[in-house]
Amino acid sequence: MGEALIDIIIDQRGEVTSVVGGAPLNTARTIARLGEQASFIGGISQDSFGRRITRELVSDGVKLGIERPMSEPSTVALASLDNSGAASYRFLMEGTAASSVTVEQAMRAFDLEARALHVGTLALVLSPLIHAVCSVIDSMGNQQILMVDPNARPAVMTDSTLFDQTLQHALSRADLVKVSGDDLEFLYPGTDPVVAARRLHDSRKTSILFTDGSKAVRIYVQGSEILLDVPEVSVVDTVGAGDSFSGGFLTYWVQQDWTRADCSDAAKVEAAARFGIQVAGLTCQKSGAQPPFAHEL
Repeated sequence: MGEALIDIIIDQRGEVTSVVGGAPLNTARTIARLGEQASFIGGISQDSFGRRITRELVSDGVKLGIERPMSEPSTVALASLDNSGAASYRFLMEGTAASSVTVEQAMRAFDLEARALHVGTLALVLSPLIHAVCSVIDSMGNQQILMVDPNARPAVMTDSTLFDQTLQHALSRADLVKVSGDDLEFLYPGTDPVVAARRLHDSRKTSILFTDGSKAVRIYVQGSEILLDVPEVSVVDTVGAGDSFSGGFLTYWVQQDWTRADCSDAAKVEAAARFGIQVAGLTCQKSGAQPPFAHEL
């Protein structure tokens, strides 16, 4: 659940390309491409960008939770790449389709039989979307897994009380929290990211998945810390890599038929994270957010 948008990617030479994006959308596409059922709850415009977004979701087998296109224009993200392929973002989002999802639309779209819900990024800061997110979280059943990815975007989240309130609401129910080094630096300014990840785990007693680019993935479960090496790959760009990690993790989890209670099992969390690392590594080897299909693994 969250935003669907168009990423306008600007490389070091000033060359421009565009891809369908939005972290929750990328996560849904990853799950569907890996062979599991996924539904995307988000506002998609009736404009040409929106039609492109819809085509790609449907092509990958993602169900549209909100089937009717919205009259508002598509949300756009400007992603500037540095020499390593990492992106920094600015957004054109006020009054756009992604922000305009209501509580009523979201509640109609949410499947009470779903195994897991993934939320993050602009879903934690855009209004009225944030109210829809909180309502859906509050309606979740006791056996449904909630994964939260803050996916911090300082351009829209700095000094935002809406972001702080919605994130805390989501974290209070979260079973899994996926964070990057950038997320931790934003959430805990001036604190070493490793220390910040431990602090988040200690304060919330939830399983933390700390991905940090090409550095080791750190997992915090039940007070213990696990380090997983990240294989070296030839990186084209890192757009969507973290989202595909989350999608890979959830796909593996569902395929093993593990439950919400298993989210505190260190060995199971580690196994799912290893699969997520593999999926993210393949995503980095393609331009734009293009998660792999099952046969590519």
